[in-house]
Amino acid sequence: MADRQLTTLLTQLRTPSLPFPQSTTLLSKAKLLLLQLSALTPSPIVPPAHLTLAREVYELGALHSLRAKNPDSFTRYVSQLQPFYELPPQSFSAPSPNQNKVTALWLLFLLTQGRYTEFHSDLEGLSTRGSVAEVENDKFLGYPIKLERWLMEGAYDRVWKAMKKGEVPSEEFGVLCEVLTPQIRREIASSSERAYPSLPFLSAQSLLFLDSEGAVIDFANSRGWVIKDRTIYFPTAAELNADEEGEQEQEKEVSQMVIENTLGYARQLETIV
Repeated sequence: MADRQLTTLLTQLRTPSLPFPQSTTLLSKAKLLLLQLSALTPSPIVPPAHLTLAREVYELGALHSLRAKNPDSFTRYVSQLQPFYELPPQSFSAPSPNQNKVTALWLLFLLTQGRYTEFHSDLEGLSTRGSVAEVENDKFLGYPIKLERWLMEGAYDRVWKAMKKGEVPSEEFGVLCEVLTPQIRREIASSSERAYPSLPFLSAQSLLFLDSEGAVIDFANSRGWVIKDRTIYFPTAAELNADEEGEQEQEKEVSQMVIENTLGYARQLETIV
């Protein structure tokens, strides 16, 4: 009886456009039914069919939470999913169509939080999902892996392109990319400050992928930049000792390369448009 009711609820929860208050109500009912089935958490006495139902409840809860831009709820559902994802495939009556998607969203969420150590730790755990090539070529798992690699390389042009609306694997990834965008702008701004004493106003707008001059002015003010004669001047660095000067020179060269690559991509976009 409870498992049939749960199956009916899951059919409703699979609707992506379901309003979050409604999905929350359905998820609460689903968890009560899981409690009746003693399947809230995995154990050896829980039948594979019930484990499969429980796993999908938590996966759909995670997806609905992201669509509603509720990171705390998303984190709770992912935490509840972890014991299920640690089980061998034969513990379930059917494979999960959402496991790689939810895992990839969690990895992307870690990137938005700057939690790189956890990102790499969780990435190592994906060895059970297949070879390195299989994981990286997966539609969902490959997405945060590539983004993290490009972020570490300073290839922001590739990151911007990958985060465009038509490039993300699904709607939920777009939600997290909205969170990641300001973080990337701050990193580009820091690279600009290390690389140059100033930048033309329009170059800064292209570099930061800001939509209007007003947005550039607001961003510049938030960084303490000075705008004069259509040029943005960055704060001058404090005096450095000899060792610090050498380190800064190396950072400057790397930063200049990053900025030039990103500006090149921005100009290409302008040409296309």
